[in-house]
Amino acid sequence: MQQHIYIKHIDIYRFSIAMEPFTIATGTMRYAQNVLIRIHTDAGFYGVGECSAFPMIVGETQDTCLAMARDFAKLWDSQDALDIPARMQQLHDFTAGNYTIKSAFDMALYDIAAKNAGLPLYKFLGGQKREVETDITIGIADPEAMAQKAIKFKEGGATILKVKLGKDAQQDVERMKKIRQAIGPQMLIRIDANQGWSFDDAVYALQAMGDLGVEFCEQPMRTWYNSRLPQLMQLSPVKIMADESVYSHHDARQQIESGSCHYINIKLAKSGGILEALKIHDLAAEHQVPCMMGGMLESRIALSAKLHLVYSCPNIKFFDMDTCMLGHLEDPCVDGVTHNGYHLHINDTPGIGADADPEFLDKCEHWRV
Repeated sequence: MQQHIYIKHIDIYRFSIAMEPFTIATGTMRYAQNVLIRIHTDAGFYGVGECSAFPMIVGETQDTCLAMARDFAKLWDSQDALDIPARMQQLHDFTAGNYTIKSAFDMALYDIAAKNAGLPLYKFLGGQKREVETDITIGIADPEAMAQKAIKFKEGGATILKVKLGKDAQQDVERMKKIRQAIGPQMLIRIDANQGWSFDDAVYALQAMGDLGVEFCEQPMRTWYNSRLPQLMQLSPVKIMADESVYSHHDARQQIESGSCHYINIKLAKSGGILEALKIHDLAAEHQVPCMMGGMLESRIALSAKLHLVYSCPNIKFFDMDTCMLGHLEDPCVDGVTHNGYHLHINDTPGIGADADPEFLDKCEHWRV
């Protein structure tokens, strides 16, 4: 007999996290614009979901997320929390896009489902634990400052660097030369232009970096140049990873079939949550296109959900899961992911296994629907 768990009410929190300014090609973030939701059920427990709005990439702000969250919560009154596809389809029918806030609702449903099954989320999804080591990201600054940061990360035990570029192609090449010179030939480096280059800039920069040992380049150009990616793939000595070009599994199919990428970056804030992320992963796996688990500026709550997803998705081969290390000045979480250097671990608590610190929540603006 099919089981049902019904939604009683939903709590929505403005979950702002103070942080050091973080700069990418399209702008600077001065605090993490996060939203936390708790979906309370008639089974006596709630599910937790978190999203992190990154306006320059997804077009959502913390305020748009909060406004949509209140509308979404009304749609789900007395609905079955265990029918995740039906609940998410309700949100998609109600509004296009808004994937960031949708991902928080999706995450909370998966937390409920796994808690109901008495399983950690990765086991609920059929996964198993494995070794996960994240890269660490260097934001855009002048070349010397970025090189010094690279040295500091190397001395701190990091073995994989992710370098933000995309402001100026010629200076970007200088940035990368300085960083490679500073850290030596062994350390892995991947780069992310965040759509900052034109086609000509991308060709110039990637060819100039061909001998610098770059593992791959994320999203070299704006998505409106997607049609030129196959040509760039032919000209670039550096492998290309699609990020902003892939929100859904339909985007992934188009990128793969047109020969536009070697790899795909999966982010819950782009896909609308775990349900769609699994579809992207499975489609990429069918075509032998490895994926990366990425993120915005989430706390350890969403990071915990992402680690469970990684354990469940063997085709996720790269891990860009340093969101809490990018200058968060406070940790608003209890339980969840722990770090041993750059290695991530989580215990086998049912569900996502992470929640918000009650003292932190007491300071947050709050709505109940």
